[in-house]
Amino acid sequence: MTRDVVGEMLERIDADLVKFLRLQFTDIQGQPKNVAIPVQQAEKALTEGIWFDGSSIEGFARIEESDMLLKPDPATYTILPWRPVDARVARFICDIYTYGDKPFEGDPRYVLKKTLEEAKKMGFTFNTGPELEFFLFKMVDGRPSTQFQDYGGYFDLAPTDLAEDVRREIVFALTQMGFEIEASHHEVAESQHEIDFKYSYALDTADKVITFKFATKTLALQRNLHATFMAKPIFGINGSGMHTHMSLAKDGKNAFYDPDGSMQLSQSALHYIGGLLKHAKAITRIANPTINSYKRLVPGYEAPCYISWSATNRSALVRVPAARGNSTRAEFRSPDPMCNPYLTFAAMLAAGLDGIKNKIEPPESTNTNIYHLTADQRKKMGIEMLPGSLIDAQNELEKDSVLTKVMGPHVMEGLTSIANLETDMFRLAVHPWEIDRYLANY
Repeated sequence: MTRDVVGEMLERIDADLVKFLRLQFTDIQGQPKNVAIPVQQAEKALTEGIWFDGSSIEGFARIEESDMLLKPDPATYTILPWRPVDARVARFICDIYTYGDKPFEGDPRYVLKKTLEEAKKMGFTFNTGPELEFFLFKMVDGRPSTQFQDYGGYFDLAPTDLAEDVRREIVFALTQMGFEIEASHHEVAESQHEIDFKYSYALDTADKVITFKFATKTLALQRNLHATFMAKPIFGINGSGMHTHMSLAKDGKNAFYDPDGSMQLSQSALHYIGGLLKHAKAITRIANPTINSYKRLVPGYEAPCYISWSATNRSALVRVPAARGNSTRAEFRSPDPMCNPYLTFAAMLAAGLDGIKNKIEPPESTNTNIYHLTADQRKKMGIEMLPGSLIDAQNELEKDSVLTKVMGPHVMEGLTSIANLETDMFRLAVHPWEIDRYLANY
């Protein structure tokens, strides 16, 4: 960061009457972390960085290599609008460095930045537009519950009490923080909501996903509600997804659009889709990172579980929306909002670039409702399923040389450890279903 940039930032911080700064970053699971510093330390943070102990951060460092440096990204500066004016707080999202001023290989943001550089070498800019769904549940005795706050349905207009107020406050706060909100509406399930913001460069949108979740949870809690981005909090109703629209630009133009191509899609678009589908099983480990994620990826609830693509069919894993020209894009429908957006975007981009490099042709598009096909019909059409569990997805990732290289040894070690630990903990837990099923009968 140049002296001029530092000087401009310090002037802005001073003009905004900021008292404290939050230096944010994420762990390997996408959980936001932060170090809070008084504004008097702003110059040091912007010029030298702030040291912290990384040994207690999930997937970061061992005790003997725990000292890490937070370096604020000036482009991510924003005031937290829900904090009081007399104790105004601003935040930076930070990159993480280790001794010798080297980027930390286990920093999810660095993984994405490296992959974006690979795209840049091929002449591409990667844009994403994620759609995050979430539930607003009641707090009961100070703890989160799964009690519905409202009983609205998809795009309902009727007042929904606190939920409608909270959604409006979230939109207002995000707008103050620099988001361009495109839509806000009630989702299919009771107490389920969605807020969509404008697509942008993938690093920017990954930062925004983390900010979005953090802001939503904070503002909901102020209304005594719990906002959860859990993939499937309640059996029998729709789970929450993070459908992600993506496109590549080249020389300032949409690289997925070809007015003379099949379905007006360029060869780059088709090969990108081919790469996505080829690596879909491995991507699943990153885009669907928990035991609970796989309760959502089942037939019947709009979440995709079959590896296919279509220009019209919403049961497909990859959908190409109808818009063309500069709006030509592919929508990857399997990710859920529990994922780490930096790692997820990096995995999707790496898969697509592999498709372009190796001219991977996608299979024939599927325009029938895949949920209505029998297993034999799907087999004849060559339609495979996504992994059905976290450990199956982990095994698929470990077999995928392209994605394991992108994640790097440090992140792969963390992902493997988490998958094994979670699977063992879940396997050994005595579930309420087992009590209901067996206790009285045996």
